[in-house]
Amino acid sequence: MTKRILIQLDSDSQPSSFDSVVAIDSGVDHLLRHGRVQLSEVVPLVHGAMFTRGGDDLRNTAIFVGGSDVEVAEKMMTACRNAFFGPVRVSIMLDANGCNTTAAAAVVAAGRHVPIAGAKAVVLGGTGPVGRRVAQLLAADGASVVLASRSHDRASQACQEINEKTGEASILPFAVDNQAALESSLTDAGIVIGCGAAGVELVDQDTIQNLGQLKVAIDLNAVPPAGLGGIGVTDKAKPLGHAVAYGAIGVGGLKMKTHKAAVQSLFESNDRVLDAEEIYAIAKAIG
Repeated sequence: MTKRILIQLDSDSQPSSFDSVVAIDSGVDHLLRHGRVQLSEVVPLVHGAMFTRGGDDLRNTAIFVGGSDVEVAEKMMTACRNAFFGPVRVSIMLDANGCNTTAAAAVVAAGRHVPIAGAKAVVLGGTGPVGRRVAQLLAADGASVVLASRSHDRASQACQEINEKTGEASILPFAVDNQAALESSLTDAGIVIGCGAAGVELVDQDTIQNLGQLKVAIDLNAVPPAGLGGIGVTDKAKPLGHAVAYGAIGVGGLKMKTHKAAVQSLFESNDRVLDAEEIYAIAKAIG
């Protein structure tokens, strides 16, 4: 029986132990871990995966692109895909710094409490890797998204890139540079998801509790203080004002299930490409 091999490409000096453990727990037979991967080294590594097996056996080799630098990982993912030709390819997954699995789990969690289509959703810290993906998934599912950032230019650029991926979605940039602007952005929001930098409070608890239309608030920051005041890191559908709240670990169970299911699905064929939308579909199927 042909063994399942996962090739882990990571730009960090040491490949992520988190991603390695999840891969092993997902049933991979052999894990080939590569750290300090330079962009110029990607194609030879991919060709080594492509040319050693043929026919149906190709589906038993797959590539996982990780690392803490999401922008570098995205370039590595593109290099991997450009190395393929015709049917000679292997399946590939991008989840650098957990960006795709975290975003997917957060949006699915929000959808448990309010229909995504037609909802007003505010993504705070929306220009970061996770924030962009959260905004993208919400917009693609029909939410009216406000992508908030301290910089209007960065927010506008992020919205433009998301529209290029999703088509004419309802997504608007918003610069949050003072308390009045912040409260204005949150008016009538049904969903608020905090994706800001670790250890930075984006919204205080009183503001969250006074949002009369809010149905769900999710804080993806696991480092105190909470990004959204009043949310504990382990909260899972815990009442907070008019809404329910999730902390980073509160959505972590679904994130982990999604990560494992995504890795397992890589070996169903040799042509799967798992990025934000594909991983979101897996998370939705898990529920």
